[in-house]
Amino acid sequence: MACRVLIVDDSMLVRRQVSAALSTAGYEVVEAVDGLDASQKVTTDLALIVSDLNMPKMNGIELLELIRKDSRNASIPFVMLTTEMKPAVFERAKELGAKAWLLKPFKADLFLAAISKLAKAA
Repeated sequence: MACRVLIVDDSMLVRRQVSAALSTAGYEVVEAVDGLDASQKVTTDLALIVSDLNMPKMNGIELLELIRKDSRNASIPFVMLTTEMKPAVFERAKELGAKAWLLKPFKADLFLAAISKLAKAA
C-alpha cells in the first residue's frame, strides 16, 4: 500500500506540481485547498502532511497547532512548503514539531528526497 500524503495549498498550480511529483514517486495524494479543508481530511493513516503557510480560512501554523492537539494525529510528520522565511514563524513551526521548512519554488528531486526521509510508514 502506498504512503498517503496530504497536500495543503490554496494554489491549484502548486497542489498539481506537488501531487505530480509525489504520484510519480508512488505516493497516494490527498489534496486540501486550505487549513480548514485539511483539518477535515486528516486521518491517522497519513504518512506526511505538506502545507503552505499563508492560506485563507486557516493558515499552516493554525493547522499544525490543531493537528498537534489531537493525540491520534500528533505524530504525523508535518512539512511547511512556502515562499516565506520569517524567523518568528519558522521558530513557531519548529516549536509545534514541524519536521522541515521547504521553500517554493521547489526542485522535484530535492523535494522528494526530503519527503522520503520524513514520511512514516503508513
